[in-house]
Amino acid sequence: MKKLAFTANLLIILMGAAASSCSDKQAATAPAAVATVSNDSAAPAGLNICYIDGDSLMAHYNLSKDFREAYMSALSKIDGARQARGNEIQRLAASIQEKVQNNGYLSEASYKADMQKLEKMQADAENYLNTLSRNADSELAQQQQQITDSVDSFIRDYNASRGYDAILYKASGIYFNPALDITSEIIEGLNARYNKVNTSK
Repeated sequence: MKKLAFTANLLIILMGAAASSCSDKQAATAPAAVATVSNDSAAPAGLNICYIDGDSLMAHYNLSKDFREAYMSALSKIDGARQARGNEIQRLAASIQEKVQNNGYLSEASYKADMQKLEKMQADAENYLNTLSRNADSELAQQQQQITDSVDSFIRDYNASRGYDAILYKASGIYFNPALDITSEIIEGLNARYNKVNTSK
């Protein structure tokens, strides 16, 4: 009986010792796990990243310059149309005013007819100018999308032989080391490809 009690006590002591040993091992391995996490978190320092200055790209990419010129021409056309239609409306309004002052209208009906003509001219001019503006805005949106697609396509081809982990726009960050700037290379490549396309037309 005493042997059984002794054996039971011995088992309890051994179990306690084993539990203590396990917890000691866990405590010993815990710092290693933390160290592993901290080593992994340092990995991004080895990333191969560069950046592009979007403003400079848009200013020097020939496709963008051509589109900008076309958009400015569209705006100039709108301004010219606004001036021309405005002059026509002013001339008719001045004519109506002069007739009113000089009793040039022989009837109320003729006066109303001229006023309706003036109102229609104003409405037509507004509709025409709105259509020109919508067309210019739509064209601009299509051009911007074409530029974006062209740049994205070129960068994918460009990076296929460079193997950068990331190519960012300068506007996406606060500071970039100037040594990471590849804007000139991208502009040169884009223009070479764009000019080659234009030459083949």
